[in-house]
Amino acid sequence: MRLLGISGSLRRDSFNTRLLRAAARLLPPGAALELWDRLREVPAYSEDDDHEPAPEPVRALRDAIASADAVLIATPEYNASVPGQLKNALDWASRPFPSNALRNKPVAVVGASTSVFGAVWAQAELRKVLRASGARVLDRGFLLGPAAAAFRLDGRLTDPEVTQELADIVDELRLETMPVRQVA
Repeated sequence: MRLLGISGSLRRDSFNTRLLRAAARLLPPGAALELWDRLREVPAYSEDDDHEPAPEPVRALRDAIASADAVLIATPEYNASVPGQLKNALDWASRPFPSNALRNKPVAVVGASTSVFGAVWAQAELRKVLRASGARVLDRGFLLGPAAAAFRLDGRLTDPEVTQELADIVDELRLETMPVRQVA
């Protein structure tokens, strides 16, 4: 399984990027998480600019999503919602609508925040946006807060129960990538 990780934070020491790296450590053998770290490069969406060929960072994003088996998005919460740069990137990725890279793609949303609420509102908004784009979004979320104390120096999560909860989400996402078997 090839999992694409997208952090909604542009901050160098982002808790959400750390969360994606912690998730990568929980993948089974043979599975890998590729961290897409070019969010800053995606230009502001304008329908006037939405034509082929798309801007190079947009093509790179669409290609990364299309070639992944599933997507794991870690979002912070800015003003009780999704960070603008992440929403902008998803606007680009969701086009053209009938055949966009997110269409039928298994996606899970997690989030880390310095508050105890763990980006709960941003996650809810992000699930709505992803569903409208045609993605197959896991219903369960993962709220990590306060994130400043949640990571060890080696990047692992400090709480075994929290680690297990993240592992369960990663496993559920992995199962969403497996073909459905027909019962004889």
